[in-house]
Amino acid sequence: MADKEATVYILDLGSSMADCHNGRTESDLDWSMRYVWDKISTTVAASRKTWNVGVVGVRTDETDNPLQEQEEGSEGYEHISVLQELGPMSMQNLQDLRDRVKPSHTQAGDCISAIVLAIEMIEKLTKKLKYNRRVILVTDGEAPIDSSDIGDISEKMKRSGIQLTVLGVDFDDAEFGFKEEDKSSIKEQNEKTLRDFAEKCDGLYGTVAEAIAELETPRVKSVRPYKTYDGPLTLGDPNMHADAMSIDVERYFKTHKAAVPPASRVVMKITSSDDPSDVPEAANGDEMQGVESTPSFAAVKNSRKYVVNDSDIPGGKRDVDPSELAKGYEYGRTAVHISESDYNITKIETTKGFSIVGFIYQEKYEPFLNVGETCMTIAQKSNDAAALKLSSLIHSLHELESYAVARIVAKDGKEPTLVLLAPHIEPDFECLYDIPLPFAEDVRSYPFPPLDKVLTIQGNSVTTNHRNLPSQELQEAMDDYVDAMDISSWEKDDDGNRTMEYAPVYDVFSPPLHRINQAIRYRATYPTKPVPLIPAILLKYASPPEDLVAKVKSDLEDLIDKASVKKVPPKAKGKKDKGERPQPISGLDIDALLKQPENKKAALDPDNAIPKFKQRVELADDQADIEDAMSQMGSIIRGMVTKSFGDQDYDRAVEHIGVMKETATEFEYPDLFNSFMKDFKTRILSGEFGGDRRELWWKIKHASLGLIDANASEHSKVTAEEAAEFLKR
Repeated sequence: MADKEATVYILDLGSSMADCHNGRTESDLDWSMRYVWDKISTTVAASRKTWNVGVVGVRTDETDNPLQEQEEGSEGYEHISVLQELGPMSMQNLQDLRDRVKPSHTQAGDCISAIVLAIEMIEKLTKKLKYNRRVILVTDGEAPIDSSDIGDISEKMKRSGIQLTVLGVDFDDAEFGFKEEDKSSIKEQNEKTLRDFAEKCDGLYGTVAEAIAELETPRVKSVRPYKTYDGPLTLGDPNMHADAMSIDVERYFKTHKAAVPPASRVVMKITSSDDPSDVPEAANGDEMQGVESTPSFAAVKNSRKYVVNDSDIPGGKRDVDPSELAKGYEYGRTAVHISESDYNITKIETTKGFSIVGFIYQEKYEPFLNVGETCMTIAQKSNDAAALKLSSLIHSLHELESYAVARIVAKDGKEPTLVLLAPHIEPDFECLYDIPLPFAEDVRSYPFPPLDKVLTIQGNSVTTNHRNLPSQELQEAMDDYVDAMDISSWEKDDDGNRTMEYAPVYDVFSPPLHRINQAIRYRATYPTKPVPLIPAILLKYASPPEDLVAKVKSDLEDLIDKASVKKVPPKAKGKKDKGERPQPISGLDIDALLKQPENKKAALDPDNAIPKFKQRVELADDQADIEDAMSQMGSIIRGMVTKSFGDQDYDRAVEHIGVMKETATEFEYPDLFNSFMKDFKTRILSGEFGGDRRELWWKIKHASLGLIDANASEHSKVTAEEAAEFLKR
């Protein structure tokens, strides 16, 4: 595949392109330019200097092209203008071009002559080099065309390897299913001429409507093969054993994740005077971070400085040179310094290599161990001996139904990776596909209870008649529903029969990736217009097919009935259902009085803490009020224990802790209580409350006032085992 491209767009800008047809509200030019702008903006986004774009306008008011300026052959090139010279396309070029693409006031201009000009532009740039050469003509066919030299021009294009694409505004296309009625005779004749011309050039011919419809379909990007490893694949050590295997191979990416385009920081260009020095530094033509400056935005230049506290200098801050910095690694809440020389000892010294370390039967491998992108390994090019050796290994793995496990180091000093090698055989192609494997510390095992039985405390196994097990009727209803929702053959074929798979892998796209790309291309062309709605094709597989959902409605209703599914009202977070409160005879609004700022900010009374605490939490407006009430209650409990003469106030403290736990559970703030209890226990056991208070901890354990676990509150991060362990220690 050639990496270089040369594409010339020929745009019909005649006065007839300003009209609207077939019920459209935008002009034929604006409508057809949707396709052109999308293609050009895609080229700009790629930012490849080897992708060249040129734009030629035909039926323009003026004439501006090199062929018209020549002494010979100038006849027939009137009203043709080069709007964009063939070369790399930038954002600034796109903005300039957008201002020049407007309908003219003339009907004169020959599309065939414009194609000749495009051929001249392509040959001047590409010469005899390897390029993908394309000419794309967009016209409404309402102007006369000189077809006398079509035969010679088509032969010239075939010899030069130039592909012609003709897109006509409202051109008839039987395959797409469009035919325009009441067509003018000139347009009808031009459609026939251009169709014959495209066929002679082995080019493409179609209607603009089809091209625009295909824009919403995401385009899978084709990339050049990228070599990740080039060297020997070994089994054993060839330096130590003469019978060790060594095959010269090359390894390439097979699949690679497409990344969302990264965003760059930019700054608005604001000039308060005519003085150029008023323009921000980044706006003075300085391209930073790979960002192309535009009339409205400029790239941002980052700067960083390091400071430390120093009370001996004014301001209390001292700048530190980056060369004086050292690396500190977090260990608990402490930074541990490791020098560069010490850190180098921790690094594994590796050398480039690709060696097989073992084999595994295919049936014993678990697919969930795949942890990365797939690569493929082939024999070294033009090395028949290596191809024969690798073919023997591939066929051996295939016949034994086995995989190979290999260790690969792509280059010296790089971390080693374990990969699984799987054989792949086609009639004219053989390779080893590989997928990265996890190391032991990368695997997390989570035990789950079985779905088909319940294990009792006594160790018995219950398989029927249990509330956590489905009944036979429910099992059958679920089986029927799953079978009815089968989409493996739901898509219709050309004959209307449901024989094809719905949502095959190659038709499922990443909505965020393609949506962002579409939005960027649109805003690059139309900076002031709102981004259009999400195309339907990106949302096609976001929900099941409507006809399938309607078909299985009865099965779903039967399943809901058998499973006794009932809607549960949502639970309000942080506020319990207070219900109807009795009104006083006086008619005063007690809640309003209590919510007044002077009443809400009053501290809790240690002698009457429980009622005041409940009242404060009941009337809290937000989480901060509840946190404040819990904090005050905790302070009261700690003060109570500190001032207690022996065990005199232990029962009161336990009562207060019980109210605090009940309130935290009821209002769904378990973390506040758990934090208090962990701190309270530490203080008790360390003797911080004026002596040995371990008897109080025994009373707390006896009252089961430990941590709030996930069984008591779904918002708690403490498991039942952790809560039990907390009380034991």
